[in-house]
Amino acid sequence: MRIRRALPEDYENLLPLFEEVDANHRAHHPLLFKAPDGPARDRTYYQSVLESEGYNLLVGELDGALVGLVVVIVKDAPHIPILVPRRFAVIDNLVVRADLRRSGYGEQLMEAAHDLAREAGATSVELNVFAFNQSALRFYEQLGYGIVTFKMSKRL
Repeated sequence: MRIRRALPEDYENLLPLFEEVDANHRAHHPLLFKAPDGPARDRTYYQSVLESEGYNLLVGELDGALVGLVVVIVKDAPHIPILVPRRFAVIDNLVVRADLRRSGYGEQLMEAAHDLAREAGATSVELNVFAFNQSALRFYEQLGYGIVTFKMSKRL
């Protein structure tokens, strides 16, 4: 798999990948996620991601087809006296086409994300995983990630 930065002309080919992850979230959290009337990420949003400082969208290409993506956001900790100054990266999204999962492509995308983060001066990488997604939890744990916080919710 070849990994590269996303280009404006990749937009249409990325929509099915985003839909895979979105459908999974809708299925497990219908109170948080709904099916959109059109694309979940319109072209204007996509272009803003490509142009935003600190945002990086990497795509995995196999035989000319886009089969995965990872969104890496590089941030600096807020300047608050109790926080240690640091630069870190956040994985905002990781998707590998469903029929290609468990083939090593997710690991390749994450390694590219880690490389990008290091090159940007980040000293750590953070991400969020929904509790229902046990396969993602296992995947990230195998990559050396550990739980730092628990986000809890109560419906009123």
